[in-house]
Amino acid sequence: MLTILLIIAVAGLVSSTRIIRQYERGLIFRFGRLRPATRGPGLALIVPGIDRMQKVNLQIITMPVPAQDGITRDNVTVKVDAVVYFRVIDPVRAAVSVQDYMFAVLQVAQTSLRSIIGKSDLDELLTNRERLNQGLELMIDSPAVDWGVHIDRVEIKDVSLPESMKRSMSRQAEAERERRARVITADGELQASRKLADAAATMGQTPTALQLRLLETVVEVAAEKNSTVVLPFPVELLRFLERQPEPAQIPAELLQAGPHDHLHHRSQEPAGRAGTRG
Repeated sequence: MLTILLIIAVAGLVSSTRIIRQYERGLIFRFGRLRPATRGPGLALIVPGIDRMQKVNLQIITMPVPAQDGITRDNVTVKVDAVVYFRVIDPVRAAVSVQDYMFAVLQVAQTSLRSIIGKSDLDELLTNRERLNQGLELMIDSPAVDWGVHIDRVEIKDVSLPESMKRSMSRQAEAERERRARVITADGELQASRKLADAAATMGQTPTALQLRLLETVVEVAAEKNSTVVLPFPVELLRFLERQPEPAQIPAELLQAGPHDHLHHRSQEPAGRAGTRG
């Protein structure tokens, strides 16, 4: 008899003992009414058949938000997914004020994400995610406070674009890179032309510098093992040729006259000269 009683006592003690982990809090419901005291980590005793314990996790929960289809403010169809980090700060509210706080947070996150997509442009979704994350966090945290839940962080993970939009953006980026390359090339040509103009002005003031530069070029070409022959042509010779007078031109009367008139003119020329001598 004592053995049976001992077994019953041990079984009752075991059924009335609960283990609460460090990151949990225990809520006792006695006949459906919540007891005011919240049980901390360790062993907790309840009355079997009368009390019921509900454990609430206080760890930070990572909840992925499924991708939501939406249309941005500039009429672009996108698909955006996110992740929400939250934790329970009031176990009583989380257990009493809402039936399933995790499901409630998920639904609020989905609706808030759709709202953010409709209020933003495509460029903001792609480049200004930090501000969108803050706005999304405020939208989710506002109703979650009444549930005893605190939203720690919300991050937009990925923005999926249609294939046509991807091709358009690729062409736009390619055109932008080509424009920058042309601008850089033109800027380099402008700087090089200014330097060459300065060098030409310096060499013009000192003609010897031009000869030294020519000799340096000859040395550089001769240093390589090739069959190139360099024959320097003095610039002064070209300038001398430019100063020479142009050759005498044939009078226009001779070009218009026929061949017989030209011969007749030449035959009469000695007689005229003889008459002059006499």
